[in-house]
Amino acid sequence: MIEAAGTREITAAQFRRIAQFQYAHTGIRLVTGKESLVMSRLDRRLRHLDLDDYDTYLAYLQEPGHQDEARQAVDLLTTNETSFFREPAHFDFLREVAVPAHRTRRPFRLWSAASSSGEEAYSAAMVLAQALAGRDWEIVGTDVSSQVVETCVRGLYPVEAAERIPADLLRTYCRRGRDEYAGMLRVSQVLRDRTTFLCANLLGELPVLGLFDVILLRNVMIYFDNETKTRLVQRLQDMLRPGGYLIIGRAETLSGIPSRLRLIEPSIHQLPGRDDV
Repeated sequence: MIEAAGTREITAAQFRRIAQFQYAHTGIRLVTGKESLVMSRLDRRLRHLDLDDYDTYLAYLQEPGHQDEARQAVDLLTTNETSFFREPAHFDFLREVAVPAHRTRRPFRLWSAASSSGEEAYSAAMVLAQALAGRDWEIVGTDVSSQVVETCVRGLYPVEAAERIPADLLRTYCRRGRDEYAGMLRVSQVLRDRTTFLCANLLGELPVLGLFDVILLRNVMIYFDNETKTRLVQRLQDMLRPGGYLIIGRAETLSGIPSRLRLIEPSIHQLPGRDDV
């Protein structure tokens, strides 16, 4: 049994059941050693609902009519760590390789498949707006957490979050907040108009999204087992246009995962073929 200061204790059996709940909803495995994280994230919900222990909370999640609480639990247990222009080499690749390879008249489409609070999608939007000036493009961002999707839609971030945004892009595509928004920056309307955010589970039923020239799924698959990775990669490659790119985190690998994708640079995979449509 584990107990953190000021929080309700969690037993090994309760942790296993919570881990099973999270895996069933997201495909993410909570491994032994994450007990303190679970307690720090969920204890406030037990207090809010005036529940005595995690067994009671788990039973509550499964009762009819409590789907909103189940979604909130998933939100709290999902790690949301991101920043603008994280792993900048990927955005260089987008600007220098992926965009120049796009020679058709149709819009350039990019999917930030685990968009978290939106910094990744908006970083890509800044690059596309600059590199495709006068041409059409669009970005879709999805995340399993409804709470962070709301943040994405607002496009409002602390000024400190802008540290990694290149100065020219910061000047062009971000606005400083005033009055009640002092200390904040907002992504410009021109980027928000071309970026759509949706709540979606990558392993569940997806809305109709179409095909993409680039899919970003970075620093997410480290939380999945090989069976889940395989299911996900099979799904993602079917959503790429011929010649399109899947970009994963630089610390991740698709080694041992069957797919039609070719590794062309570290963490960057391409679907063979040519898209002339």
